[in-house]
Amino acid sequence: MTAKQPCAYCDGGELLDAFGIKICDLDKSQLILFKEQSHPGRVIVASKFHVSEIVDISPDEQAAFFNDVRRAAQALHAAFSPDKINYGAYGDGGCHLHFHLVPKYKNDDFEWGTPFAMNPQRQYLSESQYAEIIEKIKAAL
Repeated sequence: MTAKQPCAYCDGGELLDAFGIKICDLDKSQLILFKEQSHPGRVIVASKFHVSEIVDISPDEQAAFFNDVRRAAQALHAAFSPDKINYGAYGDGGCHLHFHLVPKYKNDDFEWGTPFAMNPQRQYLSESQYAEIIEKIKAAL
């Protein structure tokens, strides 16, 4: 029998704290603020199911998960008024279904018109600044 691999989205704690702050639970996912905020408002929508691929959940669960992604994107548009949101679904290094929602801004010289860097290590905030962003997102949900 193979031992369960650690998963930041399932286990939380220090694993999640290394890169994110849980904002809240949605229907089929949890919404997480990405600590690196080079793109103001960047979040992760992580499935409540520990699955690797979208095809590993039922069509109804897929629809509910994508509704959570839509709901998070709608909140980001309301709270931060980005010009575009980039959506990234990766995970060959950590096999848990999740989407990065990355607000992009035309007036920001950093990466406008190009794909976003996964973790550019450019912009970290104070606890109070993270709390302010989280409250903006919650208010928009």
